[in-house]
Amino acid sequence: MATRNPSPKPQINEPVKSEQFAFARENYKWVLIGLAFIVIGFLLMAGGGSDNPDVFSDKIFSFRRWTLAPMLVLAGYVIEVYAIMKKPKH
Repeated sequence: MATRNPSPKPQINEPVKSEQFAFARENYKWVLIGLAFIVIGFLLMAGGGSDNPDVFSDKIFSFRRWTLAPMLVLAGYVIEVYAIMKKPKH
């Protein structure tokens, strides 16, 4: 009568399973910083309309909406690319 081994030996060619996250903690920190830049940029772009549709408002041409906000959004996207491409320190 043959007995079976309850715990078979792993095969030599089997890959070792390691459960790791795709990014390190620092990468996630940079992702959140970039996301904050993008959200702040879009919030700064919002508004500027007139309450009365018959009256034109020059508020839409402010420095904040035409220069500062797009620069913040662009900086946020650059930070996001950096966060994705940064190699974690192991």
